[in-house]
Amino acid sequence: MRLELQADCLAGIWASFANRERKILEPGDVEEGLNAAAQIGDDTIQKRAQGYVVPEGFTHGSAAQRVSWFRRGIETGDLKQCDTFAAQSVS
Repeated sequence: MRLELQADCLAGIWASFANRERKILEPGDVEEGLNAAAQIGDDTIQKRAQGYVVPEGFTHGSAAQRVSWFRRGIETGDLKQCDTFAAQSVS
């Protein structure tokens, strides 16, 4: 799960860098990215598929975790901020 959350953070860094260098983001793009991250959280998918959530079965992180790590990447643009393996908690 930490690897997947790190990927979310790196995606945020990419978006931050790409926008800074190429001005490719349009109004609402960040919100769409955050919404997408929330929609593919393990809790959201489990709830939709089986009607209940089993946190022990998470492989990609909860909606809140995915949003948090993507947001961290896009807001900081700092690779060091994406070290999910050094973080005490990935919440």
